[in-house]
Amino acid sequence: MACLAGLAAVPAGAANTSTTFTVSATVVATCSVSASNLAFGSYTGTGNTDQTTTVTVTCGNGTSYSVALNDGANASGSTRRMANGSNYLAYELYSDSGRTTVWNAAAPVAGTGNGAAQTLTVYGRIPTGQSVPAGAYTDTVQVTVTY
Repeated sequence: MACLAGLAAVPAGAANTSTTFTVSATVVATCSVSASNLAFGSYTGTGNTDQTTTVTVTCGNGTSYSVALNDGANASGSTRRMANGSNYLAYELYSDSGRTTVWNAAAPVAGTGNGAAQTLTVYGRIPTGQSVPAGAYTDTVQVTVTY
């Protein structure tokens, strides 16, 4: 019996005992987020200026999440504004292409992670009819993912 060579012989009538142990792991919900800048380009005031950008959310499989946008660093009440010194250019961000649903903390966009990056489109608009001095206007919007 060559296959038993090297194995110690078990004496006849020998006793044995055994136990079990538990193997466990906790899978934690996790998400990450990134966003691209929104560049409206030139604004003349003679019509709405529309543009889009994206927010990318990556959450673990089955993780429910919601994405909220704050009103920006230059907001006045709930009016989003880009600033150039003490001058302001109002704009809005929407979660739908028809630009009817404002995307903010009160109206976040919900989703469920699948382990892959999920891209959400942000629809921006500078409304027509604003008379502001020429110059470069900017704002900073915070994206928050709750999961």
